[in-house]
Amino acid sequence: MIAIVTDSTCDLPASLVAAYEFHIIPVHIFFDTEEFLDGVTIDAQSFYGRIAETGVIPTTSQPSVGEFCEFYRRLKDEGADEIISMHVTGQLSGTVRSAEMAAREVADEVRVHVFDSAAGSAGLGYMAMEAVTAAKAGQSANEILALLRRIRESLTIVLTPLNLEFLQKSGRVSRLQGAIGALLNIKPIIELKDGMLEATERVRSRRKALDRVLEITMSAHGSRPVNLAVVHAAAPEDARVLLEKVETTFNCNQVFTTDLALSVAVHLGPGTVGLVAYPAEVGVLT
Repeated sequence: MIAIVTDSTCDLPASLVAAYEFHIIPVHIFFDTEEFLDGVTIDAQSFYGRIAETGVIPTTSQPSVGEFCEFYRRLKDEGADEIISMHVTGQLSGTVRSAEMAAREVADEVRVHVFDSAAGSAGLGYMAMEAVTAAKAGQSANEILALLRRIRESLTIVLTPLNLEFLQKSGRVSRLQGAIGALLNIKPIIELKDGMLEATERVRSRRKALDRVLEITMSAHGSRPVNLAVVHAAAPEDARVLLEKVETTFNCNQVFTTDLALSVAVHLGPGTVGLVAYPAEVGVLT
């Protein structure tokens, strides 16, 4: 049996996590010195409530090597012969590094293939869904890793945050010049490029920002069938509007709306909305 592991940045609704039966190791979230496990000991309501109440912008930390070892050993004890462990981009997190160190430590017990998604959010979530589907169809670990590489090469993630506050403090987005911070009405467009989040454009209204997210994603994928997700951080109305446009604009093989993982929202802030997409033809989801 091949077990599929990912981390809590994967941004999937609980119904899909349950349906696809993969395993999630949580990222750590810190409010000052108080520690939580993403999606386990803190939920979205508590997370955003704490930010509003305290004004503290939380930080994150990857799972430890020891936590990964314990996770892998448990899966081995449950019957896993091999494990594919796919994680948020190594350019922005040490999660892949922790997983690789743990894989070496348990190498005599179970074979672990660590995969850097060069992504996160629902892009990572879709990869987990694809991997489980392929494993159930009898594909080998090498075939599944080849599938994941195809998705990684064609995946787009385009986001727009509500403001610049979290971006400036997180340091996770390149090409975001501090000088624009004074222009509070500026809405940056953030794209995933080579595993990095880059501020590629700046527009002057929320409406224009949402339109550009749609346009950039459409220019990448055109009329081809796509697997797509609308992601948001405590912005359900903007996500609803974007989904309505998506359903009339794109040729969707699969589409869903989901909350941005708390460990991702830490860096972009409440109000962030975006689209994650890749061509359906490179995957196995129907």
